[in-house]
Amino acid sequence: MLLRETLLFGAIAILATASGCPATTGVALRADGTPGPQECSEEARKAMRYLKLHVGDASWVDLDANQLDAKRVTLYDGPVESILKDDFGTLEATTRLYGQVWTGGPQVVIRYYEAHPPDSEKIPLCAVARLSRDQMRKLPESKPGTAILEGSTAAAYVVDSFR
Repeated sequence: MLLRETLLFGAIAILATASGCPATTGVALRADGTPGPQECSEEARKAMRYLKLHVGDASWVDLDANQLDAKRVTLYDGPVESILKDDFGTLEATTRLYGQVWTGGPQVVIRYYEAHPPDSEKIPLCAVARLSRDQMRKLPESKPGTAILEGSTAAAYVVDSFR
């Protein structure tokens, strides 16, 4: 009986620690909590070619669909829904971008994996949110698992892999 309880407890502990990894993306985390490298799927590469999106193309996005036009935005580790402010290749403004947020490092990392145009199906995508001059840096009052940023917009850039 003791052996079975020990094994059961061990299995529960392993499952609990494994659930801390972003299951939807399967990304390994670096020591500082930022996501490690990740390749774009061939399906996403094909979709981006079809959408006339090329590496380096960019468009402005509202980072969080629930915090439009905020002076400060609070992002949380986990899924995010952003909204295109401008057309992006053949994707029109108001297209939703779905991705993942990591707040573990000094700067927020946002990777987008899907686009959902109005009146259409979701499309695979590889893009990241970026701002120059350290504007994706978390404000000091950010608590663990969150990131407070000045402003609510960034540029979404097409990438061929996540670094």
